[in-house]
Amino acid sequence: MPLLAIAFLAAGTYALRLVGPHSRDRIHLPERAHRLLGIAAAVLLIALVGVGTLTEGHDFAGWSRPAGVLVAGILAIRRAPFPAVVVAAIGTTALLRLAGAS
Repeated sequence: MPLLAIAFLAAGTYALRLVGPHSRDRIHLPERAHRLLGIAAAVLLIALVGVGTLTEGHDFAGWSRPAGVLVAGILAIRRAPFPAVVVAAIGTTALLRLAGAS
């Protein structure tokens, strides 16, 4: 039964991907809907980052991972080079874990 459900969802997804570009000129959304869809995408991305940052399985991930993400976020806002952002986040997380923070 799960294989049938997966096949059905895959076929539906493929059909929507085919129909989407063809119906672009036929469906007109209000300007407010366009703004809300953009905001909804940002909120979903923030929620995924939050869950990935703060949890590990069903438990709290500890303070070192959120600290590394915070450092990466600050450096990204300041437009630091991407390798520097990654190295700083990894270094922050590693140093905090080495110091005993979970």
